[in-house]
Amino acid sequence: MGGYSPLVTRDQAKQDDQEHQTQSDWFDRVPKVELHLHLEGAIPLPALWQLVEKYGATGQVASPEALEARFLYRDFNHFIRTWMWKNSFLREAEDFAFMAEAVARWLREQNIRYVEAFYSPPDFAHADLTAAHITDAIREGVDRVDGIRVALIADLVRNYGPKRGASTLDAVLEVLDRGVIGIGIGGSEAMYPAEDFATIYERARAAGLRTTAHAGEAAGPTSIWGAIRALRVDRIGHGTRAREDAELVAYLAEEQVPLEMCPISNVRTSVVSGLDDHPIRAFVDRGLLVTVNTDDPAMFQTSLAHEYRQLAEVHGFSRAEIRTLIDNAVTASWLPDEEKSQLRRDLEQDPGWVDD
Repeated sequence: MGGYSPLVTRDQAKQDDQEHQTQSDWFDRVPKVELHLHLEGAIPLPALWQLVEKYGATGQVASPEALEARFLYRDFNHFIRTWMWKNSFLREAEDFAFMAEAVARWLREQNIRYVEAFYSPPDFAHADLTAAHITDAIREGVDRVDGIRVALIADLVRNYGPKRGASTLDAVLEVLDRGVIGIGIGGSEAMYPAEDFATIYERARAAGLRTTAHAGEAAGPTSIWGAIRALRVDRIGHGTRAREDAELVAYLAEEQVPLEMCPISNVRTSVVSGLDDHPIRAFVDRGLLVTVNTDDPAMFQTSLAHEYRQLAEVHGFSRAEIRTLIDNAVTASWLPDEEKSQLRRDLEQDPGWVDD
């Protein structure tokens, strides 16, 4: 890849793996599944720093430490502005291949076996990058990494409105053979309600795509109801604020609508006041189909192991309960049934699945 130094040398990879095995605990070693991860928000900081250097932006951030310091947020809107700034360093197709490879390698190091990952083509229309170009580049990047499977979910990005969403869907439908399995809408829930995208979601379903929507993150229960009733989604992204509506919580429990919960993300963007205030424990105890995810792990200084470790420390989740959360992710995934069964067998046969 012109313009980049190698992500890792063979000797470095071997040394890093030995150090990881020495320092890791059960939360690191247990095999994992993730359903709510944004590739652009998961770029490891060393890789993002290479992009900053490539585009001569060291005047904006003078060092890797200064880059890391940019990822602290006053609120959700500040996070969105930082997200767009970070995206300014993805300008060419080769940048997407580079970052996708870096993300896939980092996820594999965490013993994450299967990922359904968002990517956001509309964010890059200004750079004359089509959804096809971006999808091809991302697929090229992740396919360089063995030992992890990455399926793609195209985020239509609600902030651009339904017209742009429809054109993005048209473009995505041309590249389904590149491992695109679904669509979603992230962004500002209150300003761009789910109902505006109902026709688009109907077309996506007719084309065989699965569906999710960010809801109940920066907006309340009405946003979740809209995703359920108007979009008829297969899953809900976040769903944190469902706790404000007892009828909604009962519905989610009865219908087993999967929730792609992202606890540390919600803390970082001030959706909740702290992890002890997060409703995930109450939702699990109530019988909701909860999965745990990292959202934008590089931007939130988290990992899936860290999420589980924090849930154990703050909410008292046992290792058996954490294994159930991982199994929930298999259940809620969009793999065919026979592939879900195989993934379960692979997880259970991994030495890290059982307790120390």
